[in-house]
Amino acid sequence: MSTSPSSSAQAARDALAVRLSHLRKEAGLTGKALSARCGWHPAKTTRIQKAEASPSDADIRAWCAACGADDQADDLIATARAVDSMYMEWRRLHQSGMRQVQENWYALHEQTRHCRVYLSNVPPGFLQTPAFATALMNQITRFQGTPNDVAEAVAARVARSRFLYEGGHRYVVLLEESVLRYQTADPEAMRGQLRHLLAVMPLASVALGIIPFTAQRTVWPLEAFYVHDDTMAVVETLTAEIKVTQPRELADYMKAFAALAEMAVYGDTARALIRAAIDALE
Repeated sequence: MSTSPSSSAQAARDALAVRLSHLRKEAGLTGKALSARCGWHPAKTTRIQKAEASPSDADIRAWCAACGADDQADDLIATARAVDSMYMEWRRLHQSGMRQVQENWYALHEQTRHCRVYLSNVPPGFLQTPAFATALMNQITRFQGTPNDVAEAVAARVARSRFLYEGGHRYVVLLEESVLRYQTADPEAMRGQLRHLLAVMPLASVALGIIPFTAQRTVWPLEAFYVHDDTMAVVETLTAEIKVTQPRELADYMKAFAALAEMAVYGDTARALIRAAIDALE
């Protein structure tokens, strides 16, 4: 089992392990006795109770049956699946291509009313042009060695831009100036992407800030993260997507976002940085 760098995911795994341990103790079973009833080695029971191994659906049903608690199996299975979804490796998410993940993001953004976004590498998906998204997704597909459904994935990603124009959605976006300068796509696609950022800035649904290279840092550059309605942060690392829901950890992301927002420039000053990046591509 991959160890999550997110304390939210690990805390959830620990909580599930505690619930299973309590079931065993309430049934008056030792770890060895439960293992015998389940038909597996005692070391497996130990790993599950220490949150070092994720139990399968079948494992949970066997555990509950051994404890005379079959009525709790469905709830524990649902909990285990929720825990598993908190830390998802990209290769696992993209094992059949990228389209499904993009459609899942569409559903999340459809439900979100207020989204705070910070990125230090690329523009957020809902602000990407088709040409830029195609270049980026081709790179990701090659790196991960996953099935290539880039055309379908790009269409699903770009579809999220509709929420910029529909009522009830608000996006506060912070980009490091590096995002404007990295040549993630060819010069033509980069120019188109930067011009698109200028085009969306007047929208009432968008507040776009740029953190200049020259800003005095109070928070170091971070991994990309999205905070949805102050209830969940989605963090993107090289290898995985992490969903943060633990209040204390979520508060840290909100605190970091507030500090990053204070370093950013907006309006005409932000536009000048974007235009300078466009000029550098001419």
